[in-house]
Amino acid sequence: MSTPAPTLVLASASPRRRELLARLGVEPDAIAPTDIDETPAKDELPRDYALRMSREKAAAVDGRAAHVLAGDTVVACGRRILPKAEDEATARRCLELLSGRRHRVLSAIVLAAPDGSVRERLSETQLRFKRLSTEEIDAYIASGEWEGKAGGYAIQGMAEALIPWIQGSHSGVVGLPLFETRALLKAAGFNLG
Repeated sequence: MSTPAPTLVLASASPRRRELLARLGVEPDAIAPTDIDETPAKDELPRDYALRMSREKAAAVDGRAAHVLAGDTVVACGRRILPKAEDEATARRCLELLSGRRHRVLSAIVLAAPDGSVRERLSETQLRFKRLSTEEIDAYIASGEWEGKAGGYAIQGMAEALIPWIQGSHSGVVGLPLFETRALLKAAGFNLG
């Protein structure tokens, strides 16, 4: 008699996270987006913030009968956590700050099991934008790709052509580091081949 496959709830409404999970051959059994306060604590470091957000998102889902996968992606310039761009002015400020500079993208994932155990991983990727002209920033703002994106850009779109250097996980910058996610799911008994 075979053991039934574990059940997985994705604590995110992000279509990008679902697409990335599909690359591992995983389709979540349920989607349970969370609504938590995402305000960074005073003097909170980007790494700590990303892990805390992932833990809180996982804890916000009633997953007593399933594994809950939650993640958070943070764009950091030095110790500064860049916001999700909800308006053009914020996106422009982020792009102007990142222009010609290296920055980090921290992508934390947490897998909470029905027995209460929690596994977590953190992916850290370094990137550098080219020095952006006002025209390039204007064109990117006009594209609308920045809407709701941490740091005001989406690497899986037009912004990728503005990033000459990356070291680390491309999928982590998109929103779900596949290497780390695969390791967590395999350790929890998911059959990923």
